[in-house]
Amino acid sequence: MAAPAFVELLNTQIGNEFAAHQQYVACAVYFDELTMPRTAQLFFDQALEEREHAMMMVKYLLDSDAPVRIPGIPAPVSEFADVVAPVALALEQEKRVTEQINALIGVARRENDFASDQFMQWFIKEQIEEVSKMSDLLTVVKRSTHDLETIEDYVLREVKAEAADPTAPPVAGA
Repeated sequence: MAAPAFVELLNTQIGNEFAAHQQYVACAVYFDELTMPRTAQLFFDQALEEREHAMMMVKYLLDSDAPVRIPGIPAPVSEFADVVAPVALALEQEKRVTEQINALIGVARRENDFASDQFMQWFIKEQIEEVSKMSDLLTVVKRSTHDLETIEDYVLREVKAEAADPTAPPVAGA
């Protein structure tokens, strides 16, 4: 069974992942309203990934016979000053999630909860990819704030859909 301290923090993280999901939907809607379909799709795809991460965590707790508590979440930011703001917000969100994942691993290790530590390892790799993707996108968006087509071309050219990862944890309900 997972360590109680880890279970408590993972339940909190489930809420964080659902909040990230909603934030990415809000970003996608913003870009869709600007008629930037490729960038909007990137954020819709990110939203689905965050939801899937939450459901991976739910599945882990269920499989560990640990209590699952889905916390409430705050409303996402849905108004942005310009095209830079949602991407900057997304990058900060990914950096914050990286810190949260690291904290979960720290708790698992402190509690000698080796199964939970192993479960979290996939998320480390995922966060490296997510921070890199948003960091690169932010650089392009800052450089092209008045040239939305350049941003759309970058997303089309450089941001590829992720293939199914056979090492990913199972998703609840899938």
